[in-house]
Amino acid sequence: MAWTGRQVTVLAVCGVLMAGSAGCGSRAVQERERGAGPPPPAGRLLEERDDEGRPYREVDEEDAPEVGVEVTPDTDGGWDVRLRVRNFRFSPDGAARRAVPGRGLAHLYVDDRLVALLRAPGHHLPPHAVRRGTHQVTVRLHADDDSVWAVRGKPVEGTADITVSEPGPVTDTTTSPAADPAATGRAGERGSPGRDPGAP
Repeated sequence: MAWTGRQVTVLAVCGVLMAGSAGCGSRAVQERERGAGPPPPAGRLLEERDDEGRPYREVDEEDAPEVGVEVTPDTDGGWDVRLRVRNFRFSPDGAARRAVPGRGLAHLYVDDRLVALLRAPGHHLPPHAVRRGTHQVTVRLHADDDSVWAVRGKPVEGTADITVSEPGPVTDTTTSPAADPAATGRAGERGSPGRDPGAP
């Protein structure tokens, strides 16, 4: 109970000071505690860009977002895409176009062709979106300013290979991010920084 009493005393002192010309802590700290003011730094922009010209936004590995992707066939001949993310939250449609650490959206590619912008961890690919043969399904994480989250100069992404055959689709491989593109040894795995978000 002694700790609670000290806490109440400190709050009372702050209240008195804020009523006068000074406050407890800086104005920026007070605004940040109320949810106002500038957000914390969101990495740094690199010169590297993706194929569409979007810049990479480098963040420290320990704070970096991570993504794994799993693709499974559905009963109608289409595909269900599920994302497993860590250190990442999807921003709602209409979010401010600024980079906030660990927030944004995912770009979904089939064979390097952008097919959807995702603001949730699930998506359905209709049968006509993936033709017969083996294809790569890639999900890449972006900040709300459309920069690409990156670690060690590599985009944060997950890739899975799928094979479409007759009469219906068959999953070839589902993957999750690997520590380093050069370190992947299993068939079907593609590089993505960070550890497997699905791991314990």
